[in-house]
Amino acid sequence: MILHGHPFSSYTWKALIALYEKNLSFELQNVEDDIAAKTGSAGRLGELWPPAQFPVLEDGNKVLIESSILIEHLDLAYPDTMQLIPADRQQALQVRFMDRVFDNHVMARMQAVVGEYLPFITEKPDPMRIDRAKNALSTIYRWLDERLPDDGWACGPDFTLADCAGAPSLFYADWVQPIPDDCPRVQAYRARTLARPSVARAVDGGRPYRHYWVLGPTDRD
Repeated sequence: MILHGHPFSSYTWKALIALYEKNLSFELQNVEDDIAAKTGSAGRLGELWPPAQFPVLEDGNKVLIESSILIEHLDLAYPDTMQLIPADRQQALQVRFMDRVFDNHVMARMQAVVGEYLPFITEKPDPMRIDRAKNALSTIYRWLDERLPDDGWACGPDFTLADCAGAPSLFYADWVQPIPDDCPRVQAYRARTLARPSVARAVDGGRPYRHYWVLGPTDRD
């Protein structure tokens, strides 16, 4: 298998965490190297998926896009590995729901703030858009604090697809809008995910690229 992504990308981490949990052999193709080798083109990534967004997984003759779908594929294609989506349909529904919450209400809001500082997206940061995104993060932090358990993982005792999304989304969101002390369950959940070997491995892989963080390089976490 070949995973096309970037070691500092939150959505690449989501896929990496699943691959590490399943202990599957794969090659990480850094899209930065791929693009540089093709003199600015999207390279192999663009051939596989014209929008050239990542991560993209090549598994034999199959090409998987979108991190959640990619992880579902891994569960189906490798049934003898750790399953990240429960067999019980009601439990699976809750896992998929929390996966969407983390992607759409944490990861997306974090990326909205970061995007304000990327010159190829906006000419200059818009304080109103930044405040809206940060306020949305504060709102979802409070919602999560009412629903996350005191221990274990997002949807119970088992590490699932939801946690593959929750770990990278909260990692970076806390850099953008720190999780407040009045959300102790969210703080504790983030700390538990960072202690998980698969997550720690993804975080370590991104350390050489921390100077890319547009809000200022950080050695926190």
